[in-house]
Amino acid sequence: MITTAPAFGYMGFQKVNTIDGKNEMLHFVRSLLDDVQAFEYMLENDWFESNITRIGAEQEMCLVHNKTFKPANINMQVLDRLQDKPWCVTELAKFNLETNLSPREFTGDCLSQMEAENNRYLAEIQAVLNDFDASIILCGILPTLRKHDLEMHNLTPKDRYFALMAAIQKHMLGTSFELRVEGIDELLVKHDSPLLEACNTSFQVHLQVSPKEFVKMYNIAQTLAGPVIAMSANSPLVFGRRLWHETRIALFQQSLDTRTTSDHMRERLPRVNFGSDWLRGDITEIYKEDISRFRVLLAGGIDENSISMVQEGKTPKLRALQIHNSTVYRWNRPCYGISPNGKPHLRIENRVMPSGPTSVDEVANAAFWLGCMVAMGNQYDDITKHIDFVDTRDNFLKAAKFGIDTTFTWFKDKKVPVTELILKELLPMAKKG
Repeated sequence: MITTAPAFGYMGFQKVNTIDGKNEMLHFVRSLLDDVQAFEYMLENDWFESNITRIGAEQEMCLVHNKTFKPANINMQVLDRLQDKPWCVTELAKFNLETNLSPREFTGDCLSQMEAENNRYLAEIQAVLNDFDASIILCGILPTLRKHDLEMHNLTPKDRYFALMAAIQKHMLGTSFELRVEGIDELLVKHDSPLLEACNTSFQVHLQVSPKEFVKMYNIAQTLAGPVIAMSANSPLVFGRRLWHETRIALFQQSLDTRTTSDHMRERLPRVNFGSDWLRGDITEIYKEDISRFRVLLAGGIDENSISMVQEGKTPKLRALQIHNSTVYRWNRPCYGISPNGKPHLRIENRVMPSGPTSVDEVANAAFWLGCMVAMGNQYDDITKHIDFVDTRDNFLKAAKFGIDTTFTWFKDKKVPVTELILKELLPMAKKG
């Protein structure tokens, strides 16, 4: 789902707003370009933390009434009862919450610790929900959701969400958002609100990587997206229709797609996308592409001059770049953060995995992805020499549609059923990693 509160302690962008006039746009874009320049300076001068690997995660969840399992629009009341727990934050809709799990070094029993922390947070939230006769449901898309649950009156009453919805609608080319997905059944619906996106809940896993390894590891993450979806898919129902095994993929892209059909072909990418090619240069290649391809949706009070800060030897927050990055939704998203020691670091955020169905399943999915990432990173200097980008994107889409029934095009153009690939090759690799 939309997230403006990445893991690893960078707690979100509370004060953002829509662009109001040319002067504000010019100021924000100038800050955005300064941030990229400052980022490049830090890369060139080896400022980034590179001698440690950490992991983190974000847990999104649905709140439902116990008797009907229909969405319970009570997130603000639950947060009030939790009394400002920093690990629990709002999400787009009133029937959602999100927790941020602690970053921890990728070693020893870190995954068991992650599971225990997740269970502790979920239990604490559930204890509050008991007073409302409500429960947590962990799933990619809540099956009991209906179109009327996604009207704007169910938007979480926070300024940044109102600003984001207004910005998306402002840039929409048509008169409504179109959702069309074909599976066993067909879903064809128009909606006047981008709140359709609130259907999606995921378990987003972060892996810290060194700058020198980022390109290699990002391309590996792209390669693994298909197998990860095939294993973790659990979102087959939307509005009572049986659609893709992991319908979140289609729903997320279409719910935030401001484009529309027309008499002429449009070359614009959707804001939710897998990417258009392998990463070749460095991480800033992604940021530059996103700045050039996608209109600025949100701004915010930028109270730092990132160029001046790096010249003074201070680590900037790169607030403008963070805000813009939070409105472009790559399935594998690059993230910038500042570690407790004050050093900047880089992460890859895997946004592919759905929530649930249990905390154990989620941590198992995370272990599979993290283990494969590390093992493939050790085994392959350049994954792009072994598989074509178009095949990784095709595998990703096929896995979303067909889950574990998919046949992949894998290394050396080999056709292989995904169950065979995972059992014989990737699970042993994940264990090793």
